[in-house]
Amino acid sequence: MFFLLGFMRIRVRGRQASRLEAPILVAAPHSTFFDPIILLPCDLPKVVSRTENLHVPVIGALLRFNQAILVSRHDPASRKKVVEEVKRRATSRGKWPQVLFFPEGTCSNKKALLKFKPGAFIAGVPIQPVLIRYPNSLDSTTWAWRGPGVLKVIWLTASQLCTTVEVEFLPVYHPSAEESTNPTLYASNVQKTMAQALSIPATECEFVGNLPVCAVGCLRVALEPQLWELSKALRKMRWTPGGNLQPPLSNGPERLGHQELARWLGLAHLEVANGLHTFFQQDEEGRVDSREVQLALQALEGTHSPKELTQLAFQLFCEQQTELEEPRLCQEAFCTILRLVLGTPLADGAELYATLGGIGIHGGLSIGQFQDFTLNHPDYAPLFTTYLCPPMPTRGAPIPHSNGSLLNPPKSKAD
Repeated sequence: MFFLLGFMRIRVRGRQASRLEAPILVAAPHSTFFDPIILLPCDLPKVVSRTENLHVPVIGALLRFNQAILVSRHDPASRKKVVEEVKRRATSRGKWPQVLFFPEGTCSNKKALLKFKPGAFIAGVPIQPVLIRYPNSLDSTTWAWRGPGVLKVIWLTASQLCTTVEVEFLPVYHPSAEESTNPTLYASNVQKTMAQALSIPATECEFVGNLPVCAVGCLRVALEPQLWELSKALRKMRWTPGGNLQPPLSNGPERLGHQELARWLGLAHLEVANGLHTFFQQDEEGRVDSREVQLALQALEGTHSPKELTQLAFQLFCEQQTELEEPRLCQEAFCTILRLVLGTPLADGAELYATLGGIGIHGGLSIGQFQDFTLNHPDYAPLFTTYLCPPMPTRGAPIPHSNGSLLNPPKSKAD
């Protein structure tokens, strides 16, 4: 199958360790769905893959044949079983073939290594790093976030006369006593070793679902704000801030379906609003919280300061038991705001909420505590200031990235 797609040469450098020397292989950078070609020079080790891949034609049959370890990203119990199975195979003293991991967990563009997930390192056994390179004059194989789709990558690769793959086996990495008991440290040190061999940076960036995030303090934050992505989607639908906006929603949380959201935005065609729900947290029926929509659209107006927007966020999500009590922001509401504005996973928000003193005798954060965090914290205040104020590009003007740099001019086909 690979040969028919033009993979006529696999260069191998270094020596592969035996299953007794290194029960686990870790390969990087993971840049394409063609990477499983390294199974051939690695003597067909067992792999760890998503359960969804079982339904992919050909690939699903190969995974069953391979006796792959399957993990469901949506089932916490599945992950626990995978950890136990990896430990069992890694400590079988050669009874099982080696297990191959792509520790980045998803594909990247090969310009840096994403943060390694700890799954391959939990057993605390020696591992052998494996480097993957595609030393071709034209990069037709990369399948990354916002890159070409599956069919285009296959078409571009099949159009080349020959596609070369280079596989390099690095020396076996033996963990220290500390690394053996700390999978996160073990993964980080192996990532740095592989990045040094590849002459590329080792980053803290990773993917949460289909959203790329990086670590800022104790939070994982989206590399590109969801609000900015929502702004682009709304502009494509001919929606302008303050233009088609219907009367505001009633006070208190409401659940909006696809049609309700489209009607409220004043969109001519109701079906175009289907994609907008992905920018908000959805319930089991696919409906979104009206308060999230209100906050997002007020931010996209571009006329409010970060202080006004954070005050609005608190007013929309706070709870007040009695008229005499001061309004407070509960943990769920705090995490929802962080997810909407910064793209932060809910678990990270819960940990920070406790650090800020939200779990205490008062039962939540006051407006003062919340604004002190969003407007004055040395790490997080710049994020809120930037992410809550999306740029309003004029016709023909370049759109800046979230880090402030301008988009480069279009690249030539050779680039």
